Amino acid sequence: MTRDVVSAYTLIVGDEHGPATVRVYGTAEEAWRALDRAVRGQTTLRMRSRRAVDPEAATTLADEWRAGNPEERFWQILSHQLAVRIPEIGRQRELAGSAMRR
Repeated sequence: MTRDVVSAYTLIVGDEHGPATVRVYGTAEEAWRALDRAVRGQTTLRMRSRRAVDPEAATTLADEWRAGNPEERFWQILSHQLAVRIPEIGRQRELAGSAMRR
């Protein structure tokens, strides 16, 4: 059995209205977009279009939201490298598929 490494990004957002939410995303862009959406959903700011979200702008927005009640509001994005097992049969299919595309 072989191993491969995949990235995952965990977003944690919490406030005075209840327990924290924890979500996992496959890309950093998805996690930053989700943070932007979560903070905009808590405020009177309108939602962004589907264009790319700038991590620095999302950080600034989230920090300003948190500053409104720093004792009870928090957010965090964590990046993880996960080692996953790939059964040999799955690897053989992957190799066969790439050979067919050539």
